[in-house]
Amino acid sequence: MGWTSLADLFKQHGKNISLIIHAAAQPSHDWAAREPLTDFTVNANGTLNLLEATRLLCPEAVFIFTSTNKVYGDTPNRLPLIEHGKRWEIEPNHVYADGIAEDMSIDQTLHSLFGASKVAADVLVQEYGRYFGMYTACFRGGCLTGPSHSGAELHGFLAYLMKCTMTGKPYTVFGYKGKQVRDNIHSADLIRSFDEFFRNPRIAEVYNIGGGRYSNCSMLEAIEMCQEIVGRKLNWTYSEQNRIGDHMWWVSSLSKFMGNYPDWKLKYDIPQILKEIYEENRERFSGQ
Repeated sequence: MGWTSLADLFKQHGKNISLIIHAAAQPSHDWAAREPLTDFTVNANGTLNLLEATRLLCPEAVFIFTSTNKVYGDTPNRLPLIEHGKRWEIEPNHVYADGIAEDMSIDQTLHSLFGASKVAADVLVQEYGRYFGMYTACFRGGCLTGPSHSGAELHGFLAYLMKCTMTGKPYTVFGYKGKQVRDNIHSADLIRSFDEFFRNPRIAEVYNIGGGRYSNCSMLEAIEMCQEIVGRKLNWTYSEQNRIGDHMWWVSSLSKFMGNYPDWKLKYDIPQILKEIYEENRERFSGQ
């Protein structure tokens, strides 16, 4: 949507707009490298358009931006990790043992072009909050998922993995011995966190949001769970080459958000998420 049509939409509703949840994005690292101009136009310029329309036409509205943990680039890969049988794990005495916090630097690291465009958008959202006193928040998500997630090979970890297990479609694990760890947050838990912020907004906030220590798994662990739920083996192969900038271990610290919004907590863990994806898509995937 161009600036003119976007401005017209905001003018039509004006100050009746109380909440903007900005979830539009080009989400693929690999695609961004092929089309960097388009990627930056969608992720960075698109965010600027929304922020400016909000500032001019409904400045009291709450602006929630679905950012990404990729704003930290590959800095998480510098953490001291220990190799276990099925996963990488951080040293137990490390400051981030309960999850990576918002004070991790986003500077001087390999972001991928997708990560760079999301950094630009993330900083814009913060700046509009601080400079203009707007209620803005960047929710830096890990893996966001749920039963309606249309997982694809390049993104959509759990949904695509379950789809491949159910349909027999081949799956490739890229690097890190399949022990890379991701936290996953169910869309219902994420939306409830947005609602908490909307009801009690703050200016220029940044939150890491994900499954944290409650809902995380490695690739190997996820494969085992999918196979157990479906009752069949996944047709998977291993590639030594990891994806550029991919994290070996990511678990979000939820301490900051839960400190500000103590009534919120996660309801879904990995087994629940996978079972729901399976049950909700049995008919959908049966023909595939």
